Formats: sequence, structure tokens, C-alpha cells
Amino acid sequence: MANDDVLRGVRTISQVAGSELVPDLVRLLAAGQPVPVDRLAKATARPSSEVREELAKQPSVEWDDDGQIVGYGLTLRPTPHRFSFENKTLFGWCASDTLMFPLILDTEGVAESTCAATGRPIRVELDPHGVRRVDPPEAVVSEVRPQNGVVDVRAEVCGLGHFFSSREAASEWLAAHPEGQVNSVEEDFVLHRSVIEELGWSATSGS
Repeated sequence: MANDDVLRGVRTISQVAGSELVPDLVRLLAAGQPVPVDRLAKATARPSSEVREELAKQPSVEWDDDGQIVGYGLTLRPTPHRFSFENKTLFGWCASDTLMFPLILDTEGVAESTCAATGRPIRVELDPHGVRRVDPPEAVVSEVRPQNGVVDVRAEVCGLGHFFSSREAASEWLAAHPEGQVNSVEEDFVLHRSVIEELGWSATSGS
């Protein structure tokens, strides 16, 4: 994977408000329960007021009625992108999220979604070391990396990250998003493994 793609991914994530909280928050949300701000503050060794202020800058963060966090990348609320691990099923905001969770959580799992063009089921078996199996093998992942800052990460980035059953199936998406690209599932995993490692988010490097 080209180093420019890795740097672009690191830059995009780094400019998202509250992104430095993501790895610890993902690990807490992986338990399958809403996360109180105080618990996230303790995990990140920051004052609760600072954590709440950072999260408030990102309109995509999902909250429940009790003011607890239920989603930021990994979410307890259903989306088209499921991630199953350790007898639990949670969800990702985008296709690439589901490929990053094994690295952040140090777990094997199964990502399941549907082709955004054809509706064909897509299943990916993977672990922190790589992709074990993709069905269909020709599946690809779409992505857009804004160059001028990100205000709402779900709307501007995650909402454009889909699985497609093949490059041909993604052709209309590419025509509509000339600034975007598609990678094979394996390529996307390798790309985001490098991004995660560069950010220090992998379970082995810590957040």
C-alpha cells in the first residue's frame, strides 16, 4: 500500500475532533453497553469535563437518553455493517471500521454487510494479522479522504465507506465520487492496519 495513502488516512483521522478518544472508547463499547463519560475519562486519564467538551465538537457521536455514549466508529445501534466477535454483534459506521476493529480490540471476528449497489451479501473473516476469507472474493471497499478538514466524520467520511461485491459494482459510486477510491478488502485491511499502527491505536501498541 502506497505510503501516501497511509499518510492521507492518518491526516484525515487526526483532524477529526475527539479522534484521540476513539481507541479507548471502542474498547469500552466492545463490552456491548453504553459508556458513561466518567468511565471514558478514567480510561484516557483526562478530566471528565475535557472529554465531554471534545466529544461535543463531533456531531456524529451517538448518545443515549441518559447522556452515555453508544457510538463513535463502533456503535451499539444497527447499521449496514455488522461486526461479530466473542459471541457479540456490534456495528460500524463504515465498511473500513469493521476491518479496523480486530486491530483495536485484538480479536478475531466476522464483518458482514451488503453490496451498496446490488444488495449481495458480503462476509469477511479476519483477525489482527490479516483477512482470512472474503465472500465474494472480488469484494471491494470504497472510501473518501477529505483534504480540507472534517467537521462531521460520519457524514463526510463514514457515510461514503461501503462494501461492494466487485469493482464493477462500484463503478457508479466511483463516477459519482471522483475524489474517492476503492480497494480490495485485503488492500483496505493492510492500509488501515498501517494507519492504526501509525496512530498508536492497535491493541499491542496502546492508545
